[in-house]
Amino acid sequence: METGILIYQSKYGATEKYVRWLAEMTGFACVNAKKARPEEAEPYDILVLCGGIYASGIAGLSFLKKHFARLKEKKIAVFCVGASPYDEKAMELLRAHNLKGELSEIPLFYGRGAWDEERMTFVDRTLCRMLQKSVAKKDPAECEPWMKALLCAVGQKCDWTDRKYLEPVVEWIQGREPEGGK
Repeated sequence: METGILIYQSKYGATEKYVRWLAEMTGFACVNAKKARPEEAEPYDILVLCGGIYASGIAGLSFLKKHFARLKEKKIAVFCVGASPYDEKAMELLRAHNLKGELSEIPLFYGRGAWDEERMTFVDRTLCRMLQKSVAKKDPAECEPWMKALLCAVGQKCDWTDRKYLEPVVEWIQGREPEGGK
């Protein structure tokens, strides 16, 4: 069996929850991206970078970008976590924004996370509220799925994490083509 490592960055806990589940399912080691060193990943065959989505960026991806030359021979994937429901168009934009050049062929997976304004930093909460106000002014018929989800989450505590989002990642790890897309 191939060995693997999960390198992750979690700000509010949803990504870390997925990482713990994925570690249980695979037996892979886990390392926080902020503390990770490339030599820790070198003994492993598979590397899955897991990070939350913030302002169209994937947390922890800087580790992979910085050390890709040392890690590129591995089987690598990215699992990102966001508050919106899965949307193919949004995933294409996320891929285009984050996985450029040498990273463009890396599989990208998605899991829905959580929403709790009380746990957010002042800056994150303020930015979310500004975005919510801006989106609320739009014609509902013209709203993207993420916009509708943002408006529904106002003032709510929501946890959409679900092990089912990890099934395509596990299939990829096992060398099978994920069912239903990535």
